[in-house]
Amino acid sequence: MEILSSRTLLRPRDYATTLGFYRDVLGLATAREYPGGTVFFAGQGLIEITAHGGTGASSSFDGALWLQVRDLTAAQTELVLAGVKIDREARQEPWGLHEMWIRDPDGIPIVLVQIPEDHPLRRDLRPTSEG
Repeated sequence: MEILSSRTLLRPRDYATTLGFYRDVLGLATAREYPGGTVFFAGQGLIEITAHGGTGASSSFDGALWLQVRDLTAAQTELVLAGVKIDREARQEPWGLHEMWIRDPDGIPIVLVQIPEDHPLRRDLRPTSEG
């Protein structure tokens, strides 16, 4: 199987509220719009908020959205000023990442992550020409 593209689809209870959260509060840039839906850029991925295809009731979502930010402290300040409830304030985790947790209007967990300069995710693991 060859995967050409992917995106996360969210079917919220209240389309307008959730659309406003991702667009205005998180400030995600719009990739495209169509009648009844909006697709946002989210780093290397896409998040689609759709007003169709759902049941109108909240569905179970046992995962979380993982969004990497450049400056977690600034993101936390911005969200607090926007009135977003912080579920878990910014802190360094035992695995080395700096994380903060919030939820969207339907309760979907969003993990905002800053990767420190010295974290293994930032290291170039390719062999050197000397080795």
